[in-house]
Amino acid sequence: MFKNFFGSIKSVFGGRKNTVDFSTRRETDLDREISALYAIVVEVMGSDRLVLQAGKMDALRYLRSENPGERILALRRILEENPTLGPAPVTKNEIYADIVKLSELMADIIARRQVEDKIDRKVTEKLEKDHQEYVKDIKLQILKEERVEAETPHEAKKREHLEKLDKVKLTQSVMELLRPKTLDEIVGQERAVKSLRAKLASPYPQHLILYGPPGVGKTTAARLVLESVRGLDYSPFNEDAPFVETDGTTLRWDPRDMTNPLLGSVHDPIYQGAQKSLAESGVPEPKPGLVTDAHGGILFIDEIGEMDIMLQNKLLKVLEDKRAYFESAYYDPTDERVPPYVKMLFENGAPADFVLIGATTRDSHSINPALRSRCAEIYFEPLTPSHIIEIVKNAAEKLNVELDDGIAETISEYTIEGRKAINILADAYSLALQNKADDEKIKISKENIYEVAQVSRLFQFVTKKASSTSTVGHIFGLGVSGFIGSVIEIEAMVFPAEKGKGTIRFNETAGSMAKDSVFNAASVLRQVTGKDIHDYDVHINVIGGGNIDGPSAGTAILSALVSAITGKKIRQDVAVTGEISLQGKVRPVGGVFEKAYGAKQAGIKTLVIPKENAKDIPQGHLGLQIYPVDTAEDAFKYIFADDE
Repeated sequence: MFKNFFGSIKSVFGGRKNTVDFSTRRETDLDREISALYAIVVEVMGSDRLVLQAGKMDALRYLRSENPGERILALRRILEENPTLGPAPVTKNEIYADIVKLSELMADIIARRQVEDKIDRKVTEKLEKDHQEYVKDIKLQILKEERVEAETPHEAKKREHLEKLDKVKLTQSVMELLRPKTLDEIVGQERAVKSLRAKLASPYPQHLILYGPPGVGKTTAARLVLESVRGLDYSPFNEDAPFVETDGTTLRWDPRDMTNPLLGSVHDPIYQGAQKSLAESGVPEPKPGLVTDAHGGILFIDEIGEMDIMLQNKLLKVLEDKRAYFESAYYDPTDERVPPYVKMLFENGAPADFVLIGATTRDSHSINPALRSRCAEIYFEPLTPSHIIEIVKNAAEKLNVELDDGIAETISEYTIEGRKAINILADAYSLALQNKADDEKIKISKENIYEVAQVSRLFQFVTKKASSTSTVGHIFGLGVSGFIGSVIEIEAMVFPAEKGKGTIRFNETAGSMAKDSVFNAASVLRQVTGKDIHDYDVHINVIGGGNIDGPSAGTAILSALVSAITGKKIRQDVAVTGEISLQGKVRPVGGVFEKAYGAKQAGIKTLVIPKENAKDIPQGHLGLQIYPVDTAEDAFKYIFADDE
């Protein structure tokens, strides 16, 4: 319609200047042009509105005038909306000049109307679309409501059963009740907890790997340390920093990358069941994993040493990038149906800036070396009997039970794990509860402990082996397995033989390195005593037949041989570790810290270690007298009893 209007105007006034030449025009031309203007105005405004507007602008009397100038004045008042315009043009030049002005004014009005109509159409279309979506939502809501009302009897029965189950609440478990609530309640790990807190309560927290036997408080310490550093001025952890806990034994790497709860995975729209709204559009659905859940906090992986090595490598990549990235053959970045959040995950990845804390009961060789190199390592110590006793007494206080004399000490004989000690106490508590009178306080007796031990097939973890009586040919060496040290009983007996034809017998199961230590000790024996071992039939025995992995029993074997040949008595409250060289030097060995724990468990009071290991263990550790030595003769000063 507007194109026709513009065409009409151009056909009537096209090319006309403000000054009009009348020399070639007739009177009827002016009338036709004015009539054309009125026709266009009527088409644009409508006859009713034109008359109404003319009345408002005091132009109604001019509309019916025979005078062309007055009719032009009427149009100007109507279109310019100004009732004071006047007087009417008189000359033909004035009339044609006003006609030109009117044509330009009408062109502007028509163009504006065209834009307004276009906007109105878009608004109408948008309203219609929103209306359709609103109606769709209403329909879905109605369907949902009708679905609830249409619940089948079978479905209603299952729902009622679930609601009934949800109302059943048991009391908290013993482990929940007795778990430490503050860092001060963690027994026996003061140094480890201090180191752990120092590494997290920093503007630059470190990734950590916690080593140690089970049941000593690694998980609890990590959780409590985070709680203690949240919100500190110099800590990057906010008040709501998450602590996401998982277990490495349950995390498996899927080579197809179809599922990965740790790092996240992509569900394709065809086979893996992306959400319906995405699947219908053929859009894959990325699902962030635990590394994103832990963003801004701590991701704690228990038993990280059990985690698949390939998954460890992938976790290493996330630690470096601080983001988890997604890939899918179904993702098309040009597809307009892809939601913005899906596009963001595929193009930018999911945020994964967290501190990793891994805990393991295995040694460091089970952890990817590249992952270890990015983590600080903290070793939690095995618990001693005194620690177990303290844990049991604290737990009894929380349980509000009374213990017979020696109960805590008895429990400490059966375990070195704090968790296991609490379980034993809880089992004994249940037995004591069955025999309690209504008005009596629950009291746990030794009989309750022994009954628990028998039913659970428990055995005494450590029997005290040390004594105050010195003995010829018997000595305590030290070994280590995992994070637990233990004493190794070594005994030697010699019999005179024909000169140079003596024999040496040694446990075959003790290992080849231990056998090498025997021959090294035989050479050193000749230096320190002047006696040739081949003049004797020698039998060296490792009591229990344990495998001695390494040369650390060399000094102990030498001491047993010297005692057996010379008759010197060996103190039985002393334990010794250290490799013996052919020059009689006591060389450094590994696991000295753990071996000290084994010595303490066996009742040893004095520990003899290589001088080069002195820095590995603090003086007075576990109440032991620790003597670093450089040579075999130095070690003999503490190993052999004083001559009386």
